[in-house]
Amino acid sequence: MSVLESVLVVIVSIIAVGLYTRTPVVQRPTQLKSTYDYIIVGAGSAGSVLASRLTEDPDISVLLIEAGGTPEDIEEIIIPALVTETLHTDYDWEYYTVKQKYASKGSNGQKSYWPRGRCLGGTSVLNYMVYIRGSRHDYDGWADKGCDGWSYKEVLPYFLKSEDVRVSDLYKSEYHSRGGPLTVSTTLTSPLINTFMQGGQELGFDHIDCNGKTQEGFCYMQSTTVNGERCSTYQCVLKHVMGRSNLHVSIDSLATKILLDGKKAVGVEFIRSGRKLQIHVNQEVIISGGSVDSPKLLMLSGIGPKKHLESFGIPVVADLPVGQNLQDHLMMMMSHCINRSISVTAEKANSWYSRLLYKLMGTGYLASAGAVEGNAFFHVDERKKGKAPPDIQFHFSGASPNAKYMTNFLSNEVAEEYYQCPEEGLINYIVLLHGKSRGNITLQSTDPFLPALIDPNYLESPDDIKTFIKGIRTHQKLMNTVAFQKIGTTKQKPVSMCSDQVYDSDKYWECFIRHIAITIYHPTSTCKMGRSQDSDTVVDPQLRVKSISGLRVVDASIMPNVPSGNTNAPTIMIAEKAADMILNKKPLAKLNL
Repeated sequence: MSVLESVLVVIVSIIAVGLYTRTPVVQRPTQLKSTYDYIIVGAGSAGSVLASRLTEDPDISVLLIEAGGTPEDIEEIIIPALVTETLHTDYDWEYYTVKQKYASKGSNGQKSYWPRGRCLGGTSVLNYMVYIRGSRHDYDGWADKGCDGWSYKEVLPYFLKSEDVRVSDLYKSEYHSRGGPLTVSTTLTSPLINTFMQGGQELGFDHIDCNGKTQEGFCYMQSTTVNGERCSTYQCVLKHVMGRSNLHVSIDSLATKILLDGKKAVGVEFIRSGRKLQIHVNQEVIISGGSVDSPKLLMLSGIGPKKHLESFGIPVVADLPVGQNLQDHLMMMMSHCINRSISVTAEKANSWYSRLLYKLMGTGYLASAGAVEGNAFFHVDERKKGKAPPDIQFHFSGASPNAKYMTNFLSNEVAEEYYQCPEEGLINYIVLLHGKSRGNITLQSTDPFLPALIDPNYLESPDDIKTFIKGIRTHQKLMNTVAFQKIGTTKQKPVSMCSDQVYDSDKYWECFIRHIAITIYHPTSTCKMGRSQDSDTVVDPQLRVKSISGLRVVDASIMPNVPSGNTNAPTIMIAEKAADMILNKKPLAKLNL
């Protein structure tokens, strides 16, 4: 960098201090009360929204307990392009699965790294900020299986309640709204997104709003960003209400047990600053720890599979299938080199001009998370179109492949062999939306400081491989369109770990998938919602834990099945709907769209 460039950056940095107004952070109270109306355990995507909604009534007192800290003014969290820098930090639980039998063969020890948020805002502080609600068929499927009140027309109003769309083309859409706390915008930093959309048209797909009438087609990315910054549920929701006198937020506080009086939840035990505290409730305890830690806390409290709890000497209060039915989205990053200088490279993103543009305007390369700017959803079986959720999702990125990110999930040898381009390139992420394999969350100890055992049982079902391969075949057709061939898109290069298979055969791709597929970190369904009488459910459609009064679960763990797409927006919807349930409010009017 020249002297002039350095001076410009310094000047701009000084000017920029006044460009961003930060809401002052209200610190946790020095002394907690002995009793609150509600205690929420976990300040992630669900817990933050729930705390905000419940405390809109000044007569309701809420204690929000969070194991992590406050992610305030941290560049890696605020700036979307630095999303990969949030991994393996103090704000990440940095979980790992148990050794996988059928998958993760390219990862160290065949264990999958699971990023999970450990701070106010939870995983909305670590994610790629993709705003996808899922398919209407997801929610209608929930309702058909006994989740009364959770059909698409009944949940859509709660998606709209939280949204503040900043995409001018969508202002008049009845599928979007303005004025909610969660800002939804678009970022377009690379002309490669136009190549993606044109390629989709060549294949016969429509250009759509993926959060609109139909989900099948190609669309521009909608993201939870505001003025070029991450819009986490801390930054856009919780932070603005922490000054309320009826909301106390206890950070660095690890919940260890739900306090029970017989079969009634009466409080929470947690450890803060080396001290064990017990706080009681007048109304309810609400668990919002996510699909890993909600089942863990329930089981530590005696709510879970009887045999499993008894093996640890935990007295069984309720024999429920807690921790079962674990689902997640697996993805593969398909990298290609190109011969045009139009992708986002590390050099371009880190240039003085890029930083200048971001500081002054909140735009440019740094305003986009990994240049992920396009989505596509489709069925691999056309007969299901319009009748069922899509099977495959594409995330398209105009970023040139870089092995550094993939070394978080794959061994150095595998990542460096496959994810490299000399200069320019692109990435298409293929996501398996509805795998048939099921896993579980179990305890490894009664010590609450030890993580739960995570076994997603990835790719156990042969059908998952078949669907993934069909997704790869559609990806290949996309890369062979005129739009992509105009920019010199290369073919996938063979990988050495599958050299014993004929390249491009189904057997080759099965080998590739079992080595390369990684989590897109969307775990769900470990405290399954459904009919009270169904033996495979943990909570009823009101999200009340069966057999226990005064206890609910409100987070992604209650989803009967993982939705079609990224899970942050659906989790926020669940919290919005749960708030009305908890306060006995009339549900928002159905929208028959």
